[in-house]
Amino acid sequence: QVQLVESGGGAVQAGGSLRLSCAASGIAFRLNVMYWHRQAPGKQRELVAAITPAGSTNYADSVKGRFIISRDNAKSTVYLQMNSLKPEDTAVYYCAARSYWGQGTQVTVSS
Repeated sequence: QVQLVESGGGAVQAGGSLRLSCAASGIAFRLNVMYWHRQAPGKQRELVAAITPAGSTNYADSVKGRFIISRDNAKSTVYLQMNSLKPEDTAVYYCAARSYWGQGTQVTVSS
C-alpha cells in the first residue's frame, strides 16, 4: 500500500519560511520523480516543484528563487523549503509520485 504523508505546514507571516516534508512508503522511492503541488481556494491545483531520482529539479515560475525541493533517498522523504513566503503562497500543498497523492498540508501566509 502506497502512502505519502506530508507534514510541516502551518501559519506564517509574509517573508517567513516553512519546510514541508513528505514521507513515502510502499513505492520504490529512489526510482520515482517526486512532485509538490498546491491548490489555493477557488483555484486549480498547480505543480510547484519536481525532483528526479538523480536530483534534477524544476520549479514553477512563481516560486523560482524562493522554494527549494530536495530528497533523501535513504529516508524515502522529499522536502520543500519555502522562503520569502507571500500571501499568494497560501494553499494546501500536496506531495505526489506517479498516480499517488498525499492528503495535503495547509500553508497559510498572512500579510
